[in-house]
Amino acid sequence: MAEEQTDTTVTDPDAADEAVETQVDEARDGIVEGFRRELGDAVVASEIHPGQDLWIRVTADAWRSAAEAARHALGARYFCFLSVIDWLPSPYGRSMDAAVDLELARQAGEEPSVPSSELQHGVTGGDTRFQLLARVADVGRPGEFWGVTLKADLGDDLTVDSWVPVYAGADWHEREAWEMFGVTFTGHPGLRHMYLPSDFEGHPMRKEFPLLARMVKPWPGIVDVEQMPGADDEAADESGDAS
Repeated sequence: MAEEQTDTTVTDPDAADEAVETQVDEARDGIVEGFRRELGDAVVASEIHPGQDLWIRVTADAWRSAAEAARHALGARYFCFLSVIDWLPSPYGRSMDAAVDLELARQAGEEPSVPSSELQHGVTGGDTRFQLLARVADVGRPGEFWGVTLKADLGDDLTVDSWVPVYAGADWHEREAWEMFGVTFTGHPGLRHMYLPSDFEGHPMRKEFPLLARMVKPWPGIVDVEQMPGADDEAADESGDAS
């Protein structure tokens, strides 16, 4: 697949017919080229927001190679986080949204919008329901700090190489992703539960997992807002003064 790269653009609102001015970020362009040099066609897509940030999507089979390239070839020795995104829209509809949204729509005389059933991916796009993402950075040279968010589409087997041999700090992050999303990290030293009982069935962060508390009572929302202690007494005093 051809590598795609998008830079943000700045357009003069008073001259819409003029050509769009594209900002150039040579430093981040160089980082993208570094990943392409190390990974070749495994770099699927990239996006640069000049002067701000960088995202790169790689193939799942190059996930660990991307970590090695980031740390050893490009100098990003700082590991920030690793997680998973489930892009599936909630199959439970509005019961998974905040009750306050419903109330605000009602007050505005609007009908709450029906969420789309199609997968809508974020920056750099995607082809699968589940995506890995991780953040690493080079923080060792004053004035030359940079970071990159790496992403990868996960196949149906939800299996990918562990980052722990490259970034030891990924250990607990991968355990959490395994527990909450069901992603298996090959080569991880010990995938085991962190938050849930060992016999717990299911993965609570998947969109189809039923959170019964939300089904019984909209959460969070106006119904959950409680007054501060003494608020009732103050309100009573004020009404008494007014009378």
